[in-house]
Amino acid sequence: MVTFLPGRPGRLADVPSFDRGIGGAESNVACGLAAAGFAVRWVSRVGVDGFGDHLVETVGGYGVDVSAVGRDPSRPTGVYFRTAGERGSDGHEVAYYRAGSAASAMSVANVDLSVVRAGRVLHLSGITAALSSECLELVRELMSPAAGRPLVSFDVNHRAGLWRDADGPRVLLELARGADIVFVGEDEAEEAWGVTGGPPAIRAVLPEPSVLVVKQGGRGATAFVSGAAERGQIAPRGGAARRYGPAPLEPVTFVSALDVDVVATTGAGDAFAAGFLSATLRGLPMRDRLRYGHLWAAAALTAPGDLAPPPSRAHADRLVAVGDDVWGRLRLGPGWTQAAAAPEEVRTP
Repeated sequence: MVTFLPGRPGRLADVPSFDRGIGGAESNVACGLAAAGFAVRWVSRVGVDGFGDHLVETVGGYGVDVSAVGRDPSRPTGVYFRTAGERGSDGHEVAYYRAGSAASAMSVANVDLSVVRAGRVLHLSGITAALSSECLELVRELMSPAAGRPLVSFDVNHRAGLWRDADGPRVLLELARGADIVFVGEDEAEEAWGVTGGPPAIRAVLPEPSVLVVKQGGRGATAFVSGAAERGQIAPRGGAARRYGPAPLEPVTFVSALDVDVVATTGAGDAFAAGFLSATLRGLPMRDRLRYGHLWAAAALTAPGDLAPPPSRAHADRLVAVGDDVWGRLRLGPGWTQAAAAPEEVRTP
């Protein structure tokens, strides 16, 4: 979607001007990975309009392959407006204008499934599944076990307001159980499924994924691995196991979050997923995958809008390699991703 960010705090009714940007769970992940040097293709549909042009040009500007993005002559590009307040806070407003949009009309019939399945990892989210029955059918088809299916990464991204009926939580649970890597927030697991008791309780509800990452807000994130993943491999449903690690992975790993001077929270979850996947594709240990997720989330948290440039690989690798005591003292503020500082030079309390 095209996003409109307020020029100042206040109710949508009172904000006189907005800055245009782009947003969308899967496209945010694609842009983050491409900016970090990975080969990424974004598959979607936009309208034959100026907003569609802006989306395709901007996403492509990050280095993402947009050749498979379809243009729909009869439906518009989706847009949304939001206030400056953080999601979940008092006064936070979001106005979605995506019903009947080009993206909501994606289907098995108008998307080239072979192109979507061509990568090493296919990243999907519960937001796309919520857009329409056709989108849900498409997501189910892409996640179905089949020979040659890529590794499927799924971010639950529960947004109650997007679902047309009360079946949303059940559908999200079904989809998550069919994925290889799953990202879910502790808070959204409680909201969607009524699961309390922290990460172990969520793992009990989602035992199927080879890797389950439970995001715990400002506390940190816990990763659970099972089966071949404990040996550094992940087997896509219906496909052969592929090695995504040089050594065995711990069955349970917790990494604390960083101390961050927050500018805006929008896009932080997508950035976390992109950082985690970037480290997964490099075969890094689970601790480092979670640290990469936290660092990329910190990049989004310290910038306005849905997208922020991630730190360079060299910069991130230096920070990921520090000891637990230094990691716990790091404090990151706006502009930190552009700094070439060594870990000991990063501002600490």
